[in-house]
Amino acid sequence: MSFLSDLIYDYGLMAMFLVIMLEYACFPVSSEIVLPLSGAVASINNTHFLVILPLSVLAGLIGTGICYTLGWFGGGAIINGIKKKFPKSDKSLNASYDRFHENGASAVCIGRVIPLVRTYIALIAGAAKLKPSVYFPASFLGITVWNTLLIGLGYSLRENYGKVAEYYSRYKHNLIPIFILASSFLIINRLYKWRKKKTANPAE
Repeated sequence: MSFLSDLIYDYGLMAMFLVIMLEYACFPVSSEIVLPLSGAVASINNTHFLVILPLSVLAGLIGTGICYTLGWFGGGAIINGIKKKFPKSDKSLNASYDRFHENGASAVCIGRVIPLVRTYIALIAGAAKLKPSVYFPASFLGITVWNTLLIGLGYSLRENYGKVAEYYSRYKHNLIPIFILASSFLIINRLYKWRKKKTANPAE
């Protein structure tokens, strides 16, 4: 992990973008470390929060899109290959699979903060042939809320960003209802604005 820290410190936004993209593409990189670190470095370098956040969301969408595409075309073969090569991933894959089939598209959004599920939910969604028109908006919402939380904490804590992983481990089960509430608020707010616009412009 020191290599990633040095990379982000030395190369700034470009390295942050690449590392965050790889994390969302199912590479063995912990978002609980990478995202707060990115926020901390951005804060120390006086990079505005509204610069690092959109970049991180874009990186997340590209990364998760890679996994989703691999799942779509490779499906079961890739998942079985991961299980054989990395037996410890079996629990995470099964948890993601169960969560997806219990909650459908909402699992893509909510799964971003659920331990075990978040790692492989993109592969599962792709293998299940979830429509891109459903997958990417759900992913956008989930990634935005998750990145805002972790990058925001790192941005605020600066040199003390390492505490985020400790807090996450301690309070991760409390984050799920908070995430659901935040997601619901964003969805309701968007629908309200859409209906208000339609009412104001009935001809559209």
